[in-house]
Amino acid sequence: MANHKSAAKKARRDAEARLRNRGNRSALKSAVKKFLTVVAAGNKAEAAKLLPETQGLVDKACRKGVMHKNAADRTKSRLAAKVNHLA
Repeated sequence: MANHKSAAKKARRDAEARLRNRGNRSALKSAVKKFLTVVAAGNKAEAAKLLPETQGLVDKACRKGVMHKNAADRTKSRLAAKVNHLA
């Protein structure tokens, strides 16, 4: 338990942020999983259509502090490379 009023407030804020981050992270992971499923199926047209949406969610996660900037850039690059390597 928190011993100070400010520490109690910080604990409340952290709990709210944790829930927010979990939602953002979950949405991101779902979108990436959907994208990778399309790529695994070899559907280049569908993958190219999903790429900007998925990269947008990665950017959003980065803005919200769920992901580090370099991790977001690396993820976006890998997603684009997967589309580019499809036949």
